[in-house]
Amino acid sequence: MRIARPRTRAGIAAAATLPLLAGAIAMGVPAHADGPQHGRQVLKTTKPKWATTKADRGSTASSAKVTARVYLAGRDASGLAAYARSVSDPGSASYRKYLSPEQARARYGPTKAQKAAVTAWLKSSGMKVTGANEHYLSVSGDTAATEKAFATRLHDYTKNGRTYRAPQTAASVPSSLHGAVLTVVGLDNAPKLAKHDEELPPPGPVFRNSGPFSGYYGSKTATGLPKAYGKHVPYAVKGYTGKQLRAAYGATGSGLTGKGVTVAITDAYASPSIAEDASRYAKRNGDKAYRTGQLSQVLPDDYNHTKDCDAAGWYGEETLDVEAVHALAPAADITYVGGASCQDADLLDSLTKIVDRRLADVVSNSWGDVEENETPDVAAAYDHVFQLGAIEGIGFYFSSGDDGDNVASTGTKQVDTPANSPWVTAVGGTSLAVGKGNSYKFETGWGTDQAPLSKNGKSWKGLPGPFTSGAGGGTSKSYDQPFYQRGVVPDALAKANGPTRQRVLPDVAAVADPNTGFLVGQTQQQTDGSDKYSEYRIGGTSLAAPVIAGVQALAQQAGHGRPIGFANPALYARFGTKAYHDVTDHPLGPTTELAVARVDFANGADDSEGLSTTLRTLGKDSSLKAVRGYDDVTGVGSPTAGYLKSFKRH
Repeated sequence: MRIARPRTRAGIAAAATLPLLAGAIAMGVPAHADGPQHGRQVLKTTKPKWATTKADRGSTASSAKVTARVYLAGRDASGLAAYARSVSDPGSASYRKYLSPEQARARYGPTKAQKAAVTAWLKSSGMKVTGANEHYLSVSGDTAATEKAFATRLHDYTKNGRTYRAPQTAASVPSSLHGAVLTVVGLDNAPKLAKHDEELPPPGPVFRNSGPFSGYYGSKTATGLPKAYGKHVPYAVKGYTGKQLRAAYGATGSGLTGKGVTVAITDAYASPSIAEDASRYAKRNGDKAYRTGQLSQVLPDDYNHTKDCDAAGWYGEETLDVEAVHALAPAADITYVGGASCQDADLLDSLTKIVDRRLADVVSNSWGDVEENETPDVAAAYDHVFQLGAIEGIGFYFSSGDDGDNVASTGTKQVDTPANSPWVTAVGGTSLAVGKGNSYKFETGWGTDQAPLSKNGKSWKGLPGPFTSGAGGGTSKSYDQPFYQRGVVPDALAKANGPTRQRVLPDVAAVADPNTGFLVGQTQQQTDGSDKYSEYRIGGTSLAAPVIAGVQALAQQAGHGRPIGFANPALYARFGTKAYHDVTDHPLGPTTELAVARVDFANGADDSEGLSTTLRTLGKDSSLKAVRGYDDVTGVGSPTAGYLKSFKRH
C-alpha cells in the first residue's frame, strides 16, 4: 500500500517526504503472461511497475500470509459513472438531482447475490474472508490460496535495497462473477506493515517564524537589505488572517458565512489539541467563536503505521485545514474524519465514511502522492468513492502538490494523485498580495526561487537562485481529458504527452505560497520540552484546498443551500467570466519581477543558532507557467466576489 504525504509547507524546507508505493488493478481486456485465460476476467495492471524481471528474486515462500481487499463494483458500475457525470453537469436534465446514501446503495451498490458469489469463490479458493462491508471484502490466505484465487504467481522483488512481494502477472477473477469485482488491493506488500499502535505520539517540535514581517503585503520594506530587480522589496507577511482572505476572495460584505453547510476534512491521525487550538486561534485573530458542536471528529477505533507516517507531523495539517475553513466560512460546520494511518486503505476508509453517512457537502483533502506511485487498482477504488459522492451531492477537493512539475523531487515531470482524478477538483496555488485595508492587490502563480544573502550582506547570491517549491500541475499520463475541460484547456497542455488529450491539473487555485501564507495556531513541543500553543505562518496547496473548500461553503449558502456536489463542470462553465481572477506570473507587467525578503531562525525555533536571510522571487513554478487564460499552475484562476454572486443567480 502507498503512503500518502501531507502538503503543508511552513519553513525553509518542506515536511519530509515519505517513501511512497502503490499496488494496482483496473478492469481490462482479458490477457495474461501465460496466454489467454478462458473464463477469467483480467484485473489489469495489478503488477506494480517495480516488479520487473531484473528485480525478480523468485517465488514467494508458500507459508507467506497475504491480506488484501477485494473491492466490489456494484450492480451498475457504468451507470454510476454516467449518472455522476449527468448530475454534475449544468447542461444536463439530471443536474443536481442527487440521491440519498440509501438510494445510491439501492441503485448502484452490490447485491446480496454478488456478495455471496464473490464470497463463495474466495472461500472455494482457500481464502479466508475476514471482514465485509458495502464496498469490499477483506481476505487473507497463504501464497497457494492467493495464487489459486487470482490465477497469478507471487514472486519476491527487490526495490530500493528491500524485498517485497508482488504478482508476477496480472491477477484475474472468474468471468462467472459477471463484473462484480472492481479491483483487488494488497497483493503486493510494499512497504512492510508497521506495528500496531493504539496511542498517538505527542506534538512535534516547535516551528516559529523570525521576522521582521509585513502586516499586509508591502507594509514593511526591507530597506536595510540589498535591492532586488532594481528596488527594495517588502518583507514577507507575518501570515494572513481570515479577515484578509475573506476580503481577497470576495466574501467581505456578502453576508455569507457558510451557514447550513458542512465541510469535512480528511487527514491521517488526529491532533489531540485541535479543539482547544482552533478555539484559541479564532479568539486571538478575530474569527467568529465556535458554537457548541460546530467542530466534530469522526475517528477510527485505533491507529497504525504511526512511525512510518510520522503521525505527529499530521497534527499541523489538520490544524491548518480546520482553522483555514473556519476563517473563510465561520458558520459552516466542520467534521474532521481521521484516517487510522496515511496508507491508501485507511484514507479510503475515511472518504468512504463520508459518503456512506453523507457527513458533509464539501470535502477538503490536503494529502497525496506523485502519479507514478499510483497504480490502477488504487485509482479505481478512489474513483468509485468519488463517483458515489458525486451522485449524493458531495464534492471532493484535493491539493495539487507543492513541488511544481515534480522534476526536482522525483526526476520525472508528472502530476500528483488523487488530484489527477477527473472526479475531484484539483486545487492549485498562488502567491497572494493583500494590501492596506484588506484590499486585493494581485496574485501570481505560486512558484518560488530562493537566493541567500551574501556573506558581506551587499547582494543576493545567485539571484534568483534555485527553485524551492511551487503549485503542482501539468498533464496526467493516467487519465484522458474529461468532458468539462474540452474547449478550455489548450491543446499544448492537453496533448503534452502525445496526440491524445489528457486530464490537466489544476482546476482552480487559491493562496498557497508560504511566503504570503496563512497564520496558524497550534500546540507544539517547545524548546524547553513543554507543550504550548504558538502561531506561525504556513502555506502549500494544503492551504489552498481548505480555502477553496471554505469558498465553496459560502457559494453553497449563496445558492440557497443547494449542494454544489462535484464542482468541476460548474467551475469550467464559468471560465472567462468575472467569477475568477485570471492569475499570471507577471500581474504588474511582463518585465516586473516580484519578490519578498524573509528572515528565519536557522533552526526553525529560536535565534540560538543564528538567522537565515533569503530573497524569495515569486511566480517561478519550475517548468509550469501561469499565463492568461487556463494554465497548469492556477487552472481557471482564483475566485472573486463575482464567483459567489453567480450562485445567487442559479
